[in-house]
Amino acid sequence: MIVVVAPGQGSQTPGFLAPWLEDAAVRDRVGAWSEAIGVDLVSHGTESDADTIKDTALAQPLIVAAGLVTADALLADGRRALVGGVAGHSVGEFTAAGIAGILEPSDAVALVAERGRAMADAAALEPTSMAAVLGGDADEVAAALTTHGLVPANHNGGGQTVVAGAADAIAALVADPPAKARVIPLAVAGAFHTRYMAPAVERVAPVAAAATVQDPTLPIWTNADGSLVDDGRRFVDLMVKQIANPVHWDAVMESFSGAGVTGIIELAPAGALVGLAKRGLRGTPTVAIKTPDDLPAAIDLLQSAGQEAAATA
Repeated sequence: MIVVVAPGQGSQTPGFLAPWLEDAAVRDRVGAWSEAIGVDLVSHGTESDADTIKDTALAQPLIVAAGLVTADALLADGRRALVGGVAGHSVGEFTAAGIAGILEPSDAVALVAERGRAMADAAALEPTSMAAVLGGDADEVAAALTTHGLVPANHNGGGQTVVAGAADAIAALVADPPAKARVIPLAVAGAFHTRYMAPAVERVAPVAAAATVQDPTLPIWTNADGSLVDDGRRFVDLMVKQIANPVHWDAVMESFSGAGVTGIIELAPAGALVGLAKRGLRGTPTVAIKTPDDLPAAIDLLQSAGQEAAATA
């Protein structure tokens, strides 16, 4: 069984949309989304520098737009039937919801644009940040977080935890990491998935409640606890709550393992999630789709799984 996964914030890089927008139809579609949300995704996805697209209000719709156009190319010509399920990391859940039919793609982009604006405004209330902690003794890491007043925000598995809190506390942890641990500051603008984002939840909740929602047509796992969700409205509610609550990607990967996942394809802007899978799901084949040039390898992985399923049926 092959699953398709969508990355979260911090995966964006300057110009990452450019190769996808060489297709005129894709460019027109992204242009229409841009007009609808009042953000020039085409310009920011091709020309803006890293500091500009670090802005939460820009990064989130850019990432979801990229994931959706990548999924369209990957799953064309009947290949959707070969997918065993979808999941997204943090903001990538909006991409996953669009792929699974919970939200129309245009609604997913519109809703995530509001999420991005709300989270940017919440982050502006006080200086906060995030960092990835790699390795180290679990007890020593926990003690260091307590010392600095930080909390886990993303339980990523594969020996990686993303922590969040006051910007000066993150800087102190980077300067004095726990023994045998690496601490890497992340290119994000606030302490996402923590209490600092409570104002964003209050803003996004009524917008999400008014959205048109359908039940998923593909299996979809939630970041809340790694479980499958078959109720579209519940999935959207969980996405909203997730803004101020930790992401449990480690639980999602455990569910992948339990479900017998045999391959993982990460949508653009890819790289982070296949990296986690290589550590947390060792031996599982992965493909990271960064540009259209990566599509043939991803399609081969999908089709090989379909052929194996047919052979054992």
